[in-house]
Amino acid sequence: MKNRSSSSTTGFTLVEIMIVVAIIGLLAAIVVPNIQAVFGKSKRTICITNLQQIRNMKSLWSLDSRAEGTAMPTLADIQPYLGHGSGGEAPTCPSDPANSFPTSYSINDLNTAPTCLVFPGEPGDKLGHRLGK
Repeated sequence: MKNRSSSSTTGFTLVEIMIVVAIIGLLAAIVVPNIQAVFGKSKRTICITNLQQIRNMKSLWSLDSRAEGTAMPTLADIQPYLGHGSGGEAPTCPSDPANSFPTSYSINDLNTAPTCLVFPGEPGDKLGHRLGK
């Protein structure tokens, strides 16, 4: 029988460790941009949902006040139509650094869809497309 030498050690070589680190780095390089894209899409989706909510509040206000299509509601006019889940706070765009309604959205008149001031054009266009405008 042959005895093993007590001086032999087991473990990973430097090359094996470098390969593992390279694989982890490669996976991170693939995943991080995808995660950023998902966050960007979710912010746009929240913005579109907020625009739909503002549009619905405008519709309810126009029905209650019997306003014409050129009437321009204010935030104070439509705020009573916020749902109970929102805590009475006006929606804000998730990408708005000021996190306030006046810097996030423009209500516009009753004939014009609300617009996002942070993402000009695109979410409002999607809102019109989704609602069959």
